Amino acid sequence: MTRTAIVLFALLAALPAAANDLAKDLAPTGTLRVTFIGRNPVQGTIDPRTGEARGPAAEIARMIAEKTGLPVTIAGVANGPAVIESVKSGAADIGFVAFDPVRAAEVDFAQAYSLVQNAYAVKQDSPIRVSADADKPGVRIGVGERDAGDFFLTRTLTHAELKRNSTGSSDAAMKMLTSGEVDAYGGNRQRMSEAVAKTPGLRLLADSFYAVEQAIIVPKGNAARLAIINRFIDEARASGLTAAAIARAGLIGVDVAPAKAR
Repeated sequence: MTRTAIVLFALLAALPAAANDLAKDLAPTGTLRVTFIGRNPVQGTIDPRTGEARGPAAEIARMIAEKTGLPVTIAGVANGPAVIESVKSGAADIGFVAFDPVRAAEVDFAQAYSLVQNAYAVKQDSPIRVSADADKPGVRIGVGERDAGDFFLTRTLTHAELKRNSTGSSDAAMKMLTSGEVDAYGGNRQRMSEAVAKTPGLRLLADSFYAVEQAIIVPKGNAARLAIINRFIDEARASGLTAAAIARAGLIGVDVAPAKAR
């Protein structure tokens, strides 16, 4: 047997072991367990009839599972903190949630896979025309409590007052606006556009106040799992899977994130 053949044989023999090591690093239980925010359409949705997860998060999760030969479970949870807790506790192997430095103290984030524009909804007769108009003395801005927008606005607002929606629901957000409790409400453009379309007397600002990085999280300090996820995010971007998933979901104000090391 030639030296080249010996080397090739050794490499081929190592492939199953390498694949097994990859799967073990990613999903120690033998099943890739995934969570995302079930009521955030920019990540995904759950079909009420079949219980099937759909959308970018679901498609990327299934791609990762297929590439590693793992079965996968994908669960929609209540909000971002619930996604983070599922990964911290070990109930999930990976989770889909918006990046924020506050959250990065609890879990490790892979590079972003999409950028989600956040915009303000206001009453039709509001003097607020662009996002900068909202940060004025006496203006009250509503936001989902502990959402990425909440963290961002907490850091950046200099004059306006934040009022947090503890439920995070779009119905509660629109009620805050229509009742006059707040003068503007900030959320991702997809959610806001859907809510405004169902609520007479409101409009959505044309500009955005923040582009949120949607990303995948792993337990703090798990470098092996983080490297695996970063590799697959690169692959999903390069293959066109992420762009196609966004298009299939019919999302508004959502773009494929450029490659960027975290």
